[in-house]
Amino acid sequence: MKLRPYQTAAVEAVEDAWKTGDSTLMVLPTGTGKTIVFAHILDRMVHGRAMVVAHREELIWQAADKIEAVTGEKPDVEMADFKAAHSFWGKARFVISTVQTQNAGRNGGRMERFDPHEFAVLVVDEAHHATAPTYRRIIDHYRQNPALKVLGCTATPDRHDEAALGQVFGSCAYDYEIVDAIGDGWLVPIRQRAVAVDGLDYSAVRTTAGDLNGADLARVMEYEETLHGIASPTLDLAADRKTLLFAASVAHAERLCEIFNRHRDGCARFVTGTTPKEERRAMFADYTAGRFQILCNVGVATEGFDEPDIAIVVMARPTKSRALYAQMAGRGTRPLPGLVDGLAEAADRRGRIDASAKPYLEIVDFVGNAGRHKLVMSADILGGNYTDDVIARARAATESAAGAPVDMLDALAQAEREIAEQHERTRRAALRAKATYTARTVDPFDVMHLEPWRERGWDKARPLSPKMTALLEKQGIDTRNLSYTQGRQLCAEIIRRFTERRCTFKQARLLSKFGYDPDATFDEAHRIIDAISANGWQRPPEPVTEPVTAPEPEPVEMPY
Repeated sequence: MKLRPYQTAAVEAVEDAWKTGDSTLMVLPTGTGKTIVFAHILDRMVHGRAMVVAHREELIWQAADKIEAVTGEKPDVEMADFKAAHSFWGKARFVISTVQTQNAGRNGGRMERFDPHEFAVLVVDEAHHATAPTYRRIIDHYRQNPALKVLGCTATPDRHDEAALGQVFGSCAYDYEIVDAIGDGWLVPIRQRAVAVDGLDYSAVRTTAGDLNGADLARVMEYEETLHGIASPTLDLAADRKTLLFAASVAHAERLCEIFNRHRDGCARFVTGTTPKEERRAMFADYTAGRFQILCNVGVATEGFDEPDIAIVVMARPTKSRALYAQMAGRGTRPLPGLVDGLAEAADRRGRIDASAKPYLEIVDFVGNAGRHKLVMSADILGGNYTDDVIARARAATESAAGAPVDMLDALAQAEREIAEQHERTRRAALRAKATYTARTVDPFDVMHLEPWRERGWDKARPLSPKMTALLEKQGIDTRNLSYTQGRQLCAEIIRRFTERRCTFKQARLLSKFGYDPDATFDEAHRIIDAISANGWQRPPEPVTEPVTAPEPEPVEMPY
């Protein structure tokens, strides 16, 4: 299986992280092939045995298939009645097991069947759960081998989990955000609808384990008025598009399915955790084949369920969990099969998606009185590097759109511009208030008009890498007081400027000093700076328009 560029980068980043530490985290959004990536990591780097743990049966078989496809070796499965071989000649190189199975039984669980010193690598899938006691027991068991390497894989962890994950994993080797995957043309754009439902009130719903209490939420969502307030707009908005609906309870899914079929006979079915496995497999096959349009599910299609034809995801199960919302939304972010692979340029991939039968994913949220709860929307999962202020402004724009679809990347970018303009006006006002000022350290964020990224919890106190420091200092940026996140953002901006042939930081600093646009092209900047120099380092009285042949900008490479 040929890896995509970001997948290759992830493999190499984990390899580098393991050279200096024994545990690291890899963040890849749903739909970008993290199972394929860690299968390649195992194939390239494991000398000895590897244990892969996940918490759902679907993820176990998915991992087994991908690992065998990549490595050519069939893994053993340790789960329920399946047991990995333990004879000297029969031990598989790779073992895949559920978290529940590893913890099952007395005196430490079935994990005690496995000698930690035989395993070189432990992979923790869906690693945003890794702070839970059941996961920690597994990690501690295999870490009895001091040479063990640990890899955590996750899609979009909750922000409050980031710092805790930093205590489990020594670093975050690779962080590829969903917004990056959309921009690079690997996933489809997201359009958000916020549909107001009369009488929908979450304010009395309790919070349990960080999310809305299931029983309380079910009572709210199962009201007859609420059911019709969800069903009617879903049918109207879905039209003939394949739809996946997340329900709050079995009764909720069953009632919605009944209403849908009352309007369009046979258009909907529902699946829950109690649906027999054979019936579930047959239903998924019918859904893939297009034999019915709307699949109502309760906690079944959140992980390990791949159906690229899904064009609309209906969130009839509100949540406060960013990770859960990302998993639900991720079921529909894949482009149609065979659409983007083989295209080298992001613009070509985006163009192919835009011209396809599925140019975007539409997410429908139902809004009412949330009370004290901060419910997650798509702005939250797309806003990994955006500040809370930017996300809040984008969410407000969505909710004020009266149910019209909003392109969330555009909404986030617009919100960031508006907040940046506010900050710029404040900064200029502060400068005008100063009668005199002394020379001060140049702030690269001011020079390049950047709004600082939000610092991820696992990056706090993390130093700049030597490669990052070298690149930044070569550009004339003082790195002494930069955080890792600031350094990463500035490196990304330097790379962007080189790729788009914009001016360098050194050029931008001079342009900004003399009142010119610090995002001018490299050639424009060269021409303007030559004119300033020729005028005795004073701004020329006339616009600089004479053509000039500028040298090629010095190549730069991403240092992480």
